[in-house]
Amino acid sequence: MKVYEICFSPTGGTQKAADFLTYALAEQAISVDLTDSRTDFDKISLTQDDLAVIAVPSYGGRVPTPAAERLAALHGNGARAVLVCVYGNRAYEDTLVELEDTAEQAGFRTIAAVAAIAEHSIARQFATGRPDAQDAQQLTGFAKQIREKIAAGDDTPPSLPGNRPYKKAGGAALIPKPTKDCVNCGICAAKCPVRAIDTQNPATVDSKACISCMRCVSVCPHAARKVNRVLLSAAGLALKKVCSERKACELFF
Repeated sequence: MKVYEICFSPTGGTQKAADFLTYALAEQAISVDLTDSRTDFDKISLTQDDLAVIAVPSYGGRVPTPAAERLAALHGNGARAVLVCVYGNRAYEDTLVELEDTAEQAGFRTIAAVAAIAEHSIARQFATGRPDAQDAQQLTGFAKQIREKIAAGDDTPPSLPGNRPYKKAGGAALIPKPTKDCVNCGICAAKCPVRAIDTQNPATVDSKACISCMRCVSVCPHAARKVNRVLLSAAGLALKKVCSERKACELFF
């Protein structure tokens, strides 16, 4: 049995949560980076004996569109899947059921699912530093339960929270722009999961393509990419009530 870690993690929080779970399930895993727009995902094929940890962030209670499209292009061929949705301590709403449907479309069999928390990718004052040691312990415990389910030959699908049809997806409200410290190095454009940034002029952003993932902010070596302060402050105030209380990771299996 091969273990695959299939992950869409623009700022690293989803990757960190997925790693805790994946490497408690297996010592080695084959990595599939769903943020890499250059990958031909149609060429990636698993077998029925394989296990995939499929991890995505929750964007407004939905699976990010490029993550769903790239996952749907894979060939699961009956491989078992552990789904992971990671959210910034607000809510994940329909993310897990949409991820389940997308994984099934790609030929995976969902046997378990996890909702985990990571530092909010935009309003970073919420869930700061998560997943932390407490989350790691909890995710490791989930992995033990999942291993036991696999060893017992139990492939029954979990009952997941969420709605079908899914909630309406929102647009990209916060689009980072370069500051005066930008040196046009092009790293943000090269790393953008949806190629929304002009490679010749990083100040030019395709607002229709941008998904507000904050990858460009996180990878800039000069901290020269920012979101409008007024909009960022407004977002923080809107999230304060629902994000302030610590939420725990959840296992569905």
